[in-house]
Amino acid sequence: MNEQDAGLRARLVDVGVELVAARGVQALTLREIARGAGVSHGAPRRYFPTHVSLLSAIARRGFAQLAAEVAKAVGDGTASPRAQLHALGGAYLGFAAEHTGMFELMFRHDLLESDGLGLRETSLPLFDVLVGLVAEARTGSGGPGARVVAGSLWANLHGIAQLWRWGSLQLAAGSADPGPLLTAALDAHLGPEDASR
Repeated sequence: MNEQDAGLRARLVDVGVELVAARGVQALTLREIARGAGVSHGAPRRYFPTHVSLLSAIARRGFAQLAAEVAKAVGDGTASPRAQLHALGGAYLGFAAEHTGMFELMFRHDLLESDGLGLRETSLPLFDVLVGLVAEARTGSGGPGARVVAGSLWANLHGIAQLWRWGSLQLAAGSADPGPLLTAALDAHLGPEDASR
């Protein structure tokens, strides 16, 4: 791919990122993306063979941004694993609240299941960070392994993010802050925090 083609390919993804931020997932039609990039509505097909492949490229940007925000929140690893998990969870919930359209796009089943698009390879390293921190934070060796606990914790975080976005949890939990829900999720999956550690 020559430099001009690479530039236009990147511009199509840039426009998709801008559209999903401004107008949500429903705005991500080939026609709207092409219009925003200033090209004919057929031009995206030269760079992305399917609409799903273009959406996957846009979602990869979301995963890269989420990974950067998680890395910043977790810091240099000097905090306790539990504190790092709390920071990771806060970054995840914050990303979901700030980037609702992108968050929805990133976890679309059809994109994650598409062969050859690299979206799983983009998302799994972030999950591995969660697994590593869970393995370090757990006390005792009984029960399910770190991957299972991390998967359950992630499902809990994702559920909090979705229900918070819909306004359900604020009403049900009587809270204007998801922080206590995050703490409760960590306690449920890791056991209560040991103040002596």
